[in-house]
Amino acid sequence: MNDPEKTANGDQPTRARHASRHGPARATVAIAFVHGMLAGLRQAGRDPAALLARAQLAPELLGEATARVPVDRYAELYNLTNQELDDEGFALFSLPMRVGTFEFLCRSVITAPTLAEAIARSIRFLRLLLPDLTVGLVSDAEQARLIIEEARPLSVGRIFAFEWLLRLLHGLFSWLVGRNLVLDSVSFPYPRPPHADDYALIYTAQSRFDAPRLAASFAASLLDLPVRRDEAALQAFLDGAPGKLTTLYRRDREMVQRVRNVLRETLPGAPSQAAVAHSLHLSPRTLHRRLEEEGSCFQAVKDALLRDLAIDRLEKSSLAIARIAAELGFADTAAFYRAFRRWTGMGPAGYRRRLQSVAQRQSTLPNGLAKTDGKAV
Repeated sequence: MNDPEKTANGDQPTRARHASRHGPARATVAIAFVHGMLAGLRQAGRDPAALLARAQLAPELLGEATARVPVDRYAELYNLTNQELDDEGFALFSLPMRVGTFEFLCRSVITAPTLAEAIARSIRFLRLLLPDLTVGLVSDAEQARLIIEEARPLSVGRIFAFEWLLRLLHGLFSWLVGRNLVLDSVSFPYPRPPHADDYALIYTAQSRFDAPRLAASFAASLLDLPVRRDEAALQAFLDGAPGKLTTLYRRDREMVQRVRNVLRETLPGAPSQAAVAHSLHLSPRTLHRRLEEEGSCFQAVKDALLRDLAIDRLEKSSLAIARIAAELGFADTAAFYRAFRRWTGMGPAGYRRRLQSVAQRQSTLPNGLAKTDGKAV
């Protein structure tokens, strides 16, 4: 069994030396995200050591390729860098995005009736203030795709720029509708980076690379979700934003991941919370508390794992649905059907047809981007 004090990459000494001063942090991100965040500042010849110190991060972390940093410290560094540069775009773009830009983006979308209108407003807003990247939405009856591509070549922090904007928009949209918007797949316009394992936890397990543009796919039915936030909720949300978005709707939490690993290893079994806690050398109460601290619970972790595995098998194999249900530990196909419909709003057979249809269209059209009968916003 893994040592509970190790990081996801097993680097116990790094974790021990560089954890937050307030004790071990259970949620971490790869140091590559810090390098990306600081790329513009360093390009301008400015030393990030003082900012790292204010965020309670050791500067020598930057020299450790496999280091990970506590997510709350990462969020603090995010906001400190924005303030230092007076640029919420981290000095990565041809025009600075002055501090306050994210607040006014939020205010421009908070009154939207639906997610579709919130996305449309966001696209118009960013067109005014972010000339280097273009954002669009393409949808048909089954699938929607948020598209991000370069309008001008990015010379500094290119990978982080795409990571940042997708994370910002996905986090904002998820907050607006009050639920994590599941991304079926994301194609990124660059080779697979060394820290890509984090993508499965931040975006989706279905991350692909070397695409002509970034395309984040999700069920089109989600566009009809109502915006559930109001001015009062926005005031609380803006406290600590936009860096706080790095801690919202995340699945890269260490206890969550450890529970997922135990559950995956025991499939098609269905161990109880008590049995999983025993495997992790914890009491059921401690496991419940740690999951709660990470914004989750045992059933939510189990459902997310089974959903991810089910989607992966539907997309990548021709296994019969009854076989998939059995491999995932469901008592019968009907139980799997009910669960899958609850997770995605569709039955597994219909979901597989949708995935196959999209893949076929993408394989026959230039640049791998399917045309639709819908509209581009």
